[in-house]
Amino acid sequence: MGNSGLKVSEICLGVMTFGSDTVKNELATVGQKDADLITASALDLGINFFDTADVYFAGISESALGKALGNRRKDAIVATKVRFAMSNKPNDNGLSRFHIIKSCEDSLRRLGTDFIDLYQIHSYDPGTPMEETLRAMDHLVQSGKVRYIGCSNLTAWQTMKALAISEKMNLEKFVTTQLYYSIGARDIEHELVPLCIDQQLGILSWSPLSGGFFTGKFRRNSSLPADARRSNRQASSMKFWPVDEEKGFEIVEQLERIGKNYDKTIAQTALNWILSKPSISSVIVGASHIQQLKENVEASEWQLIPEDVEYLDAISKPVIPYPVWHQKYSDDR
Repeated sequence: MGNSGLKVSEICLGVMTFGSDTVKNELATVGQKDADLITASALDLGINFFDTADVYFAGISESALGKALGNRRKDAIVATKVRFAMSNKPNDNGLSRFHIIKSCEDSLRRLGTDFIDLYQIHSYDPGTPMEETLRAMDHLVQSGKVRYIGCSNLTAWQTMKALAISEKMNLEKFVTTQLYYSIGARDIEHELVPLCIDQQLGILSWSPLSGGFFTGKFRRNSSLPADARRSNRQASSMKFWPVDEEKGFEIVEQLERIGKNYDKTIAQTALNWILSKPSISSVIVGASHIQQLKENVEASEWQLIPEDVEYLDAISKPVIPYPVWHQKYSDDR
């Protein structure tokens, strides 16, 4: 996992969908009983990496994961996050030392564990000096409450600034960055991927199927599937899965064609494409039932041949922004 000695499965189970048996919402659709079954199955299938956040369903996701792991906690690498408001109290938000330490203690309690394997800042906080945030994260590592630290949804300059501050102040460094990355959403390749390669920072890909778009459920000139979250165009979560759908339809068709050569589904082929990319430590997938989990796991332990990767690269190639295109032009000359 990044520039660390920690080993995680290529597929990480994201448990944002874990809720409770009595209360659910548009994202948290899995009750505790099913969460127990999915978590146990994930461990049995070789997944050792689980990702959540305190803000997911106001802490219920963390609690559900902690209960689901139970006495198998020792077999799991658990990641969670801190940043967003957990109440309307003025200091229960952001990346201040106060909020980070309090949130960590709350997450430990909900997860039912003595330590968090990977503690991540969920987003940038312009209201708190980065030095304060990193000192607090370092303190948690030194106190044994956290093993490794990471970041999520930061720009390249924010990430590099944090790494430079940590080096200058001899503080614990981020070992991972969690980013939105799919075959139809390749923005991070312009600045963040080169940064991660240079700094040996592991990438954790979230929403690698763009909210289910690259599963094959969504097709050109077809009605939206009733059982898919992405079909609800009014859902607040839709803003997290931006993708050029017209271009995406072509990508889906080619994923299907290539996947058949490997006896793999569209989703498995899309996930394997991500696993072929540099600096990828793990791909975070959700699962609302066992069959979906098994399909996602089977995206691992095989490889697309280089020619197929190159072809998929070409048809999904993103627009290159300035000054990246200028530097590439200069290199080519």
